[in-house]
Amino acid sequence: MAADSPLTWTDDGQPRSALFGDVYFSAEDGLAESRAVFLEGCGLPEAWADRRRFVVAELGFGTGLNIAALLQLWQSTRPSGAHLHIASIEAHPITSDEAARALARWPELAPIASLLTARWPGRARGRHRVDLPELSATLDVAIMEVADALVGWSGQADAWFLDGFSPATNPGMWSDEVLAMVAARSAPGARAATFTVAGQVRRGLAAAGFTVEKRPGFGRKRERLEARLAGAAVDPPGRRVAIIGGGIAGASAARAVRGLGGEAIVIEAQAPGAGGSGNPAALVTPRLDAGLGEAARLFAQAYARATQLYEDAPAAILSRGVVQLAAGERDAERFAKIAGSDVFEEGELAILAPAVTSDRLGEAAPSALDQTRALVIRPEPILAAWNGQILNAAVDRLEAAEHGWRLLDAADAVIADADAVIVAGALASRDLLAGLPLQPVRGQASWTTDGASAPAAAWGGYVLPAPQGLLLGATHDRDDESADLRPGDHQRNLATLATALPNLAAKIDPETLEGRASIRAVTPDRLPLAGSVGAPGLYALTGFGSRGFSLAPLLAEHVAALALSAPSPISRAAADLVTPDRFARRAARRSGS
Repeated sequence: MAADSPLTWTDDGQPRSALFGDVYFSAEDGLAESRAVFLEGCGLPEAWADRRRFVVAELGFGTGLNIAALLQLWQSTRPSGAHLHIASIEAHPITSDEAARALARWPELAPIASLLTARWPGRARGRHRVDLPELSATLDVAIMEVADALVGWSGQADAWFLDGFSPATNPGMWSDEVLAMVAARSAPGARAATFTVAGQVRRGLAAAGFTVEKRPGFGRKRERLEARLAGAAVDPPGRRVAIIGGGIAGASAARAVRGLGGEAIVIEAQAPGAGGSGNPAALVTPRLDAGLGEAARLFAQAYARATQLYEDAPAAILSRGVVQLAAGERDAERFAKIAGSDVFEEGELAILAPAVTSDRLGEAAPSALDQTRALVIRPEPILAAWNGQILNAAVDRLEAAEHGWRLLDAADAVIADADAVIVAGALASRDLLAGLPLQPVRGQASWTTDGASAPAAAWGGYVLPAPQGLLLGATHDRDDESADLRPGDHQRNLATLATALPNLAAKIDPETLEGRASIRAVTPDRLPLAGSVGAPGLYALTGFGSRGFSLAPLLAEHVAALALSAPSPISRAAADLVTPDRFARRAARRSGS
């Protein structure tokens, strides 16, 4: 049991909440209770018959028992081609080992339980995504208080499992405010089920608009509740998404669309990685924000998601762990604040004293932040795996069609028809979507091919292990759109390395350096553009600057969710930070309009 675990074990092996003094599930038969109270109570599996997408939300993830039971039922009854989206909330998470012990009492759940516990969400405060492609399902778990989680959730649930601990011991889970948000985040015809018949819960659900009925309870509980909203659920139309651009943004979008059960058509004018995603190595690190506000939480979530996905492709990983060197006196304090925050997993960031940093890097170095989960990856296999089949064509313009969008080339020939379009073409995105506030920034990276090696380090510049040596860089020249290779920029990159690691720099012969230049796209506030651009079914995914491999995987999932009318993995506040129309909104506020 973890030292800070929220559960204890009874003498007969039952998990019990140390915080609320209540059981996680019935001592008689928790699985039978989950099936009777929540699955039958929400009319499953009949409710998802003939549906292409079904959304279940849960208050109280706990041991994952309800979700394991749900997934088992989905596996045996899901409609062909359908996708299940689950969103659960847990303020006091347990470990995967604890969950495995709790679920082990039901051997019939073993295949599902093993899959679930092997991909158990982390314990950092924030939102965590669990991919279950074997079951055509996606699980999002919010590790936070229920009200905060619901305020930020953008989904609409078809079914609710209301499974917090008893209202008598955990009243915050059952407040009128929470139940009103449950109703506001429900699809027409949504059903809710719970084990409790407390008057506060009945009245709260009724006040929120549910029709509430008492039903026979399970085991020693005489009654339970079923609740229903008026209306009938309707599947969102269209699942064919065209993605323009085969770099990391477009490849991430293709992976995300397919992961939600949609059809992705990737269109690339040159070749995947022809732009900023084409270096032989890429750095995946968190953007460090000591403000610890919404932007910091988004950066931490994006970093966690990116490293999780790349770890699923071990052949693409060149090295693990990156040392972020302190560049000034205030960095030590800033690093300590970030490392001590709850937005990263425990032990993920650690402060290194100068002696330890120096030993790691083999020469005198300052204090540093050890980013233990950070990665250096090879982009090529990631792009190939995520893009899938590429349609090689240059999209000249987009034309609204009766049921979506038509993509045309310069000769007005039709390249593709789609229900939605995600423009992920870096700086070229502005040619298709007028008004995007994108600025070009030229970056030239340099690398050796002599087999040299060194640990990955960053300080403003960076040095990384590459397939045949070391990669260093990169230059940063605003408003320069030329991709020519410049020997002088190799010298600049070497000089940047010498400011941090002069001994390593002295070992590199500048005459042997190879490299390439590409044009990054950045925005005025240095945050990406990820969201709708105003016209229905038209989205932008660009403006990542030099952080595409760290930020694109998560934000692509957000845009794919918008395109497919699925719940987004990020909060509403985070979505507002990256929405493409934020600059127009700010201008309108300044002008008073």
